[in-house]
Amino acid sequence: MGYVRNAWYVAGWHDDVADRPYPVSILGERIVLWRSEGRLVALEDRCIHRFAPLSLGRCEAGRLRCMYHGIMFDADGAIAEIPGQDIIPPNARARSYPVVEKHSWIWVWMGEAARADEALVPPAVGLDDPNFILGRGHLDYAAEARLINDNLTDFSHLSFGHANSFQTGMDFADRQPKITPVARGIRVDRWNVNAERRLASGENVFGDTFASYDFLIPGVLLMWSGSYPAGTAERLNFETPDFDDAIAAKNFTSQAVTPTGDKTSCYFFSWGPDSATGTPELRDAMMALAGMAFNEDKVMIEAQQRVIDGHPAARIMPTAHDRGVGMFNRLVDSLARAETESAAA
Repeated sequence: MGYVRNAWYVAGWHDDVADRPYPVSILGERIVLWRSEGRLVALEDRCIHRFAPLSLGRCEAGRLRCMYHGIMFDADGAIAEIPGQDIIPPNARARSYPVVEKHSWIWVWMGEAARADEALVPPAVGLDDPNFILGRGHLDYAAEARLINDNLTDFSHLSFGHANSFQTGMDFADRQPKITPVARGIRVDRWNVNAERRLASGENVFGDTFASYDFLIPGVLLMWSGSYPAGTAERLNFETPDFDDAIAAKNFTSQAVTPTGDKTSCYFFSWGPDSATGTPELRDAMMALAGMAFNEDKVMIEAQQRVIDGHPAARIMPTAHDRGVGMFNRLVDSLARAETESAAA
């Protein structure tokens, strides 16, 4: 399975990197994150002298020292000092990666550095956004990132894979969402008519719920959802409602899938209610539900990966619910192929 390289991948949470080197892996490449006088830096996690990992190094006054033989690197990867040697080869440097902090995540550009465009960072919602009360988490997967992407572009599995957590019922899988292309991704809109929900008081009420999410390159889901009075979907002819008109269950989630190595991935997520109607207690309850549901996904997808490994030549049988999966994967394949052709040229 191929991946787009000219894209921003989530490497971690903004506070993962403090005063010491922080190792990550993206697309099988070892990277070390560190701060040079407050500025975030990403270098290849490999000293060019004897290939010791720089993540075992030490930050010194805005520079990073390899703690094997003491070579010091500047923030741009250039060598600043070689103990016992005055002459520094002019072209000797560690590879550096474009890196930004945005929406409480650290994003690393894995493609051509000259093409890194901060405007292409997906518009996630950060933990400090005053409009929401968000919790956060992450899971390490023993599976291909694209299997997780497939899971997130087809929510029909909620009726079965999450029967114990989200409990959406069979009607959810029987209805097709509206799927449209957007810049560098797809948008999925879904009404759930006359859905049952439980109030904080414990009372069960019925109404219409709406959820809309964008799934963007390289694998970032941004979703808002809310509950509306019964009959709203029909009154709006099943078009997109105003989020501000939702009467309850207004919430947002940002999720990001990062391929780390050979059949390994990391899944980052935040979720919570809007600050006007939600509370920290509601956020905590939502995060407990997320922990249960996302672990259900993890168990299934890792088992799926093991089956695929045992039958590498087998072909899948698409169903009607695979439209979003196919649209996103064709976009990924098209962009990855264009990158390969550009590099060859």
